[in-house]
Amino acid sequence: MRVDGYRLVEHDKPFRYDEDGLHVTRTSAWSGPGCHIGCGVLLHTDDDGRLVKVEGDPENPFNGGRLCNRCLALTEVVYNPDRVVTPLVRDRAHRGEDAWRQATWDEAFEMICERFEGIKTRYGAWSIPFVQGTGRDIAPWITRLAWSFGSPNYMFNMSGMACYLPRVAGCAATTGSFWVGDFSQQFPDRYDNPAWEPPAYIMVWGNNPLVANSDGFYGHWMVDVMRRGSKLIVVDPRLTWLAYRAEHWLQIRPGTDAALALGMIDVIVREDLYDHDFVDQWCYGFEELAAAAAAYPVDKVAEITWIPEEKIRAAARAWATGGSGVLQWGLAVDTTKESLPAAHAIGALWQICGFCEKPGCMIVPPEILAYSGGFGRELVTEEMDAHRIGLDKYALLKFGFQVASSDEVVKALETGEPYELHGAWIQTSNFLACTATDPDRTLEAWKKLDFVVVVDLFMTPTAMALADVFLPACTFAERNGIRVGDGAQRGETINKAVSVGECKPDAQIALEIGKRFNPEAWPWDTLEDMLSHILECTGYSFGELQEIAPAYLPFEYGRHEKGLLRPDGQVGFNTQTGRIELWSTFYHAAGLNPVPYFEEPAESPLSTPEKFEEYPFVLSTGARNWFMFHSEHRQVPHLRAGRPDPIVQMHPKAAAKLGVHDGEWVWLENERGRCKRVVECTEIMDERVLMADHGWWLPEAPGAEEDGLYGVFDLNVNQLLPSYVPGESGFGANYKAVLCRVRRLEEGE
Repeated sequence: MRVDGYRLVEHDKPFRYDEDGLHVTRTSAWSGPGCHIGCGVLLHTDDDGRLVKVEGDPENPFNGGRLCNRCLALTEVVYNPDRVVTPLVRDRAHRGEDAWRQATWDEAFEMICERFEGIKTRYGAWSIPFVQGTGRDIAPWITRLAWSFGSPNYMFNMSGMACYLPRVAGCAATTGSFWVGDFSQQFPDRYDNPAWEPPAYIMVWGNNPLVANSDGFYGHWMVDVMRRGSKLIVVDPRLTWLAYRAEHWLQIRPGTDAALALGMIDVIVREDLYDHDFVDQWCYGFEELAAAAAAYPVDKVAEITWIPEEKIRAAARAWATGGSGVLQWGLAVDTTKESLPAAHAIGALWQICGFCEKPGCMIVPPEILAYSGGFGRELVTEEMDAHRIGLDKYALLKFGFQVASSDEVVKALETGEPYELHGAWIQTSNFLACTATDPDRTLEAWKKLDFVVVVDLFMTPTAMALADVFLPACTFAERNGIRVGDGAQRGETINKAVSVGECKPDAQIALEIGKRFNPEAWPWDTLEDMLSHILECTGYSFGELQEIAPAYLPFEYGRHEKGLLRPDGQVGFNTQTGRIELWSTFYHAAGLNPVPYFEEPAESPLSTPEKFEEYPFVLSTGARNWFMFHSEHRQVPHLRAGRPDPIVQMHPKAAAKLGVHDGEWVWLENERGRCKRVVECTEIMDERVLMADHGWWLPEAPGAEEDGLYGVFDLNVNQLLPSYVPGESGFGANYKAVLCRVRRLEEGE
């Protein structure tokens, strides 16, 4: 499908020019290293082709020249002495040992093809899962690689796929689309566009966007729109900078988001504050939603969430009567066991108020990948899909979500059911340190594989423990690429400025090995040819888009009224009923509860009070900080100086009761395991709640498995999490609300 009417940003200079004796390349900072937002960046190189300076691009409408610590430290990543810059191989017998030898790309590729084809011939292509982490722009490449090889088992190795996908799946199931807040990002002239209006309220839920941005959202937009009059409602266990400036701060007990959303819905319905016209015309199942919410009156919700009744009422009233509003939600919604019903309930808050497809409200982001029809789904056959692990257990996976269940893959590794797994392709994923619950169990399961390939920038605990072949990937400064997905709303190019060692772009690696696996599925001669293929709907080639990017897709409000949100051109939303489904026909068909509900965490002060006496803290993991992106950046000097150790935040009164002090090392413990943390005393916490970093390992520590894999098992907070127990739908898992205790390290520990 060709998209006409692209809007362009006028640049004073081309994407490459000279200035002050240096060569400047305008690009988009979309990983690696993390994060995955895509700020406009100017890379300055000298005559020797060396990157010497990184600046924000003031002409880029998304960040306007502003950059974070991680981007400014790019040179320390590109030229880091710990980077792997040539392919490495080792014998399977020496897994877990630093027994690598350098290889050529041809040798590595030949080894991979020989081993993968041998496994495919003997056991079937589906016996090799293809694993993606977060950050780099590899989703189109790794999925096509898996499907062209013949494997349906593309996966994100996190219990319950509990990162982004639950919210995406939930929105798709109930509205037919994913939604983002309208911060004018779809207009080249941004806040000056006459069609745009600032939202009356921004509801920040389970996200600290100034520190960790998601869904194509840039944290500084919060400040931009606050200056233009927007007020805040913040749902967060901590008094963050935004919560401090909010009109309403709801200090929620971790894991009770669905109860709070249902309670707020009940207030809005009981007090007749919802948008009758929008609900009557565009929503389905309002009465059923109202009945579900009626089971959560404010007094009950206050007891569940630890939020006073009057605060819940006041926030609900302000939101519903403000006239417009956007929701900026985040990973905390995904990383609870029943994340789908929580997302369903939270989404209903904007839907019943009619905050849809209007200025300063929630909008469906236009994306190039949506117009290009995906990238490789035509390669998935019925036979392949029948072998997708988890499809028989989680019906929701049958409704368009092309992933394998991470939880069921681990069980297949352990039991050989429904069939044995024998190899793996792991790209941009350090799951032993970052995403995997029960890392000891995870390691033992994945070690069973006959042959493992890892693609990454640095040697990691996961690569050291599992890989037989390590392929070195490029940073964004070393490659060409496109920024077109994840709520991007514009077409932007990533432009190569430097070269380091023998590193290759992730997409180039997929193209070269893909042509060996299945040449017909990879007909392009060069990476740029492949990028141009994806951009066909725009009418631009990759080279042409380099000159003019960013290019904005056409956009208008009220698309549901004009037949622009459905492939059949009918008015309404892309659901079975054509309406936003507050009672979901999609969930009903999948055998799930069609209305939102709350399920108390399996262990909590309310569900297991006796356990709470032994483990008197609610532990929430995955706290973000300014210096690290997941398990990356631990070897970057300026960033490590800002976060030298893994932190647990706790209230000073709680610390005093335990006799621990600020800066002291402690153990976090429960019946499942323990990890080390440094105490950071802060009054922004409830005395009963702890907030802990995730993704920790020590690149400076010994790397061999017998020496502790860079200290990962001492420091991994996932040791305390339930072992592969997803929500009923298969989406969501409890990373945010487990019980634990705190114990001082004894001498010698």
